[in-house]
Amino acid sequence: MKIVRKSNLWLPSIIDELFPENRLDSINYERFSIPLVNIKEDFSTFVIELAVPGLKKEDIAIEVEKNLLKVSSKRTSEEENTEDKEGVKFTRKEFNFSSFERSFTLPELINVDKIQANYDHGIVSIELPKVEEAKNIKRMVEIS
Repeated sequence: MKIVRKSNLWLPSIIDELFPENRLDSINYERFSIPLVNIKEDFSTFVIELAVPGLKKEDIAIEVEKNLLKVSSKRTSEEENTEDKEGVKFTRKEFNFSSFERSFTLPELINVDKIQANYDHGIVSIELPKVEEAKNIKRMVEIS
């Protein structure tokens, strides 16, 4: 399973691997708000886990189109500006629960009709069952 990466850089991502940026003081906040992902595989399934603390399950949308799985969340400007209404100003704000979208290319062996998702304690788990392979049954044929 491969993660779909969008890059607007004119140099390959090798440079990103050599020189990681400091995300806390970065001006590029859209990269900071992308949730972290774990991908697990066993004999019968893949499981994708996304860390989305602070979001409700109603805020998260999961779509499957052809061989592409998209997980996204949209936040309105009213939700993002709650600190202005309460009269509180932040001197530093590292919690960033803005809109995001993550895309994953699914292998052909995924049974798309049986994909299930679960939300528990800020973790979205998406279970992607594999298609059962046709079992090769050995049988004897009588000669008549």
